[in-house]
Amino acid sequence: MTGDENKRPLPESSAGRRAKHVDVARLVRSLGERSIVLVGIMGCGKSTIGKRLAQRLGLDFVDADSEIERAANMSIAEIFAAHGEPYFRSGEERVIARLLREGPLVLATGGGAFMSTATRAEIAAHGLSIWLKVDFQTAMARVRRRTTRPLLQTPDPEGTMRKLMADREPVYAKAELTVVSKEVPHDVVVDEILATLADHLLQEAGDFAPQTLSS
Repeated sequence: MTGDENKRPLPESSAGRRAKHVDVARLVRSLGERSIVLVGIMGCGKSTIGKRLAQRLGLDFVDADSEIERAANMSIAEIFAAHGEPYFRSGEERVIARLLREGPLVLATGGGAFMSTATRAEIAAHGLSIWLKVDFQTAMARVRRRTTRPLLQTPDPEGTMRKLMADREPVYAKAELTVVSKEVPHDVVVDEILATLADHLLQEAGDFAPQTLSS
């Protein structure tokens, strides 16, 4: 294979083609005051993909964990160490509820946030949830790049991650929409989200014409 062949662009996905025709302004209007809330296990790409999605939609991006750290003036790891997980989860619920009332925005939540019944109810009332579903190997490859994950500070982080995924995925599946977060360029996943959002909002509005939000 020649160097030129190596540089040949990847074929455009069907989601990429559909995303090009999404009327972004109309999509955002269809959201109203609701925020797009990204949920999923650590390493699924909520923050990285969320920033790009917000940029494409012209919305603010907020990372719930960063907001919690700012409010507590401590890192997540420090909060866990000093006060324990129940204290952290209680603060997480309050911060997410507040952020949801500041929408519309793109909100990335921590991996355990959606496990809270109260938080799921707040998201259902004020947002549109999207589960970024990721396979175990991809998630582990990503989380190994950071050593600050409190729940993975165990003798067997892989075993811990497998258990977390087994426990949490049935709850993540309650999200309104699901998009697979693959090991592909982030914009490919953003295209998939845009196409999925467009389809969902069309159905929500009772408009079953072409699968875009083009006028």
